[in-house]
Amino acid sequence: MQIDTYKSGFVAIVGRPNVGKSTFLNQVIGKKIAITSDKPQTTRNKILGILTTDEYQIAFTDTPGIHKPSTLLQERMVNASYDSTKGVDAVIFMTTPLKKVLKGDEIILQNLKKLRVPVYLVINKVDQLKKFNDIDLTIALYKDLYPFQGFFPISVLENKNVDKLLEMIVKTIPFGPKFYPDDMVSDHSDRFLVSELIREKILYLTKEEVPHSIAVVVDSMKDDTNSDYLDIYATIYVERDSQKRIIIGHEGELIKKIKERSLSDIKKLLNRKCHLDLWVKVKKDWKDRPSDLANLGYSKDNF
Repeated sequence: MQIDTYKSGFVAIVGRPNVGKSTFLNQVIGKKIAITSDKPQTTRNKILGILTTDEYQIAFTDTPGIHKPSTLLQERMVNASYDSTKGVDAVIFMTTPLKKVLKGDEIILQNLKKLRVPVYLVINKVDQLKKFNDIDLTIALYKDLYPFQGFFPISVLENKNVDKLLEMIVKTIPFGPKFYPDDMVSDHSDRFLVSELIREKILYLTKEEVPHSIAVVVDSMKDDTNSDYLDIYATIYVERDSQKRIIIGHEGELIKKIKERSLSDIKKLLNRKCHLDLWVKVKKDWKDRPSDLANLGYSKDNF
């Protein structure tokens, strides 16, 4: 590898909740490393996704959706998103086709104005437009708010214009050596990724306040001495007894679904046979308790 011809850099992906940041990251990396759902604030931690080719290496950081926080957990999530823009070579500001700029986007862009790196306006979900030319309205609205380096209407779902965005990112990042091994696609451990996959299934299978009151901790992952299975033990934490009953379900039906769907993705992730045991415990108001946040993997240093 010639350092004078190889390119490497860091790119942060920021935006409000549910604009498709995690789906974009998974598409670009070619592997599921960030969970997705239709629930706001699905992403709680910064997720590093590493794309390595013979010509370049890009480390993308997927961030929690920026919103007005109402708990200590949400406050740390928002701070993590803004912190992710420090020391990067470019920023992707992702939004969706709109006829009016949302207040949340205005606040995010105001906070980005102190940056001295290129910021690209990426408008995802253009497949939802009746006429593609309608995207011009959104571009016109946003270009008056920030001096974007470029505009990219994309559809992650249909893989439309994602390649053009990547081409621009490659032009933007500097020449330099690889920062990560060729086979590394994320900086998070298997244990973290497994806990996220379990939480994802709960997000899909529950509603109202339950999804946001869930934390998942993988207590252990160890080889079964009598077989080629990996034994995984995890605990699902909730804030209320009523939420525990919901997660377990009538005669254990919901916890069984969570286990089955989680196992399917965990096997793909780890590429091996697995056993999964799930437990549900109540930890009241954990989202506002610093000690509980730390014990559940949401300390300031873990974001």
